[in-house]
Amino acid sequence: MVKVAERRKMENKIKQSTTFMTYYRCALMEIETKLKVLNEQYSYLEDYNPIETIKTRLKTPESIAEKLERRGLTYSLESIEREINDIAGIRVICPFISDIYVVSERLQQQEGITLLEKKDYIKTPKDNGYRSLHLIVQVPVFLQNKKRMMKVEIQLRTIAMDFWASLDHRLSYKKEMDPAITQQLHEELIACSNESAKLDERMEAVRNAIDKRRSIRDWKS
Repeated sequence: MVKVAERRKMENKIKQSTTFMTYYRCALMEIETKLKVLNEQYSYLEDYNPIETIKTRLKTPESIAEKLERRGLTYSLESIEREINDIAGIRVICPFISDIYVVSERLQQQEGITLLEKKDYIKTPKDNGYRSLHLIVQVPVFLQNKKRMMKVEIQLRTIAMDFWASLDHRLSYKKEMDPAITQQLHEELIACSNESAKLDERMEAVRNAIDKRRSIRDWKS
């Protein structure tokens, strides 16, 4: 009961500290704007968009407090800012795997972006079949004449990777399922992950072949 009371108190503290969450909201806006400008630049110069969609989200006070409890962290705003990296999250959906690395590289080259951590689950997928490129970056936010470096988690995926992840997420919350059936579905999802990875590779090969033929045609003309 003591832990529950402490968690509820922390939730209320986060809700009441509007400035604290505003910093994270502004950090999301900064990264989202940089990504949109990058996409627009490619559209103008290359006649191509390496980004299909951009989705943003902020963790709820309840989710933040629950994570503090789960990880045994101190119930404080300072602990949240220091220890939790994914309060502000952006999911970037790209057409092809190569686009993921292009967007990642170009974003890191932009002024004000500091890379803190990188996890490549595309080259090394998780055991359950999950694939994505994860970046933890810092971006400066100016609010009330104060500058703070805020963390944002960026997940970059192809359309196929995102589709797979949403299905895996749905299965994870079906706790009432028979364990044997759940295990069977997890194995099926791993197989689906392998097939979707092959599809990503084949689609990219087709795209490259089209671009190559187009380049030859343009050169001849």
